[in-house]
Amino acid sequence: MTASPSEKANVSLHATSASVGSSAREADDSLIVAGKKFHSRLFIGTGKFSSLSVMEEAIKASKTEIVTMALRRIDIENPVDEFLESMSRLNLLFLPNTSGARSAADALRIAELCRAQSGNIWVKLEVTPNPRHLLPDGVETLHATEALVKRGFIVLPYMNCDPVLAKRLEEVGAAAVMPLGSPIGTNRGLKTIDQLRIII
Repeated sequence: MTASPSEKANVSLHATSASVGSSAREADDSLIVAGKKFHSRLFIGTGKFSSLSVMEEAIKASKTEIVTMALRRIDIENPVDEFLESMSRLNLLFLPNTSGARSAADALRIAELCRAQSGNIWVKLEVTPNPRHLLPDGVETLHATEALVKRGFIVLPYMNCDPVLAKRLEEVGAAAVMPLGSPIGTNRGLKTIDQLRIII
């Protein structure tokens, strides 16, 4: 597995061999998720920017190719929604998330709504029953992942840094897992590095 060092470490389940030399990695250190190749390993969220123009400038400067967004913050049915227009200009992979889902059933409903309106089958799965600490529910996340994969979605579940759960998610078809690197919102860097190494 390959890892992207961020607070929510994005761990691809499509691994490259550990024996590859450093020069080869420098030549092609791409991230591959669900057969799609990305030259940047950085995922960027779209919250907390002061304006859309600032967001666009930051995304361009980062050279990321994947941008996440909470579906509840946009109007998918509005063809001139400002955020969707911005994403169209940037020409990146839009990775909607199921932020706000308290159960697997909630997450399925949000993902299906997005697909029905946009045709997008990529989803960052978030199931967080407690809105205060936003820690993911592993049981509901596993159930939702299995159901979404069966419905044809490409699923990247947000999860606690649990190697056993990561393996279970892989087994039910997750394209990649996104384990916590530290408690969400703390800006403390990677505090779960030992578990991440086991996952990788």
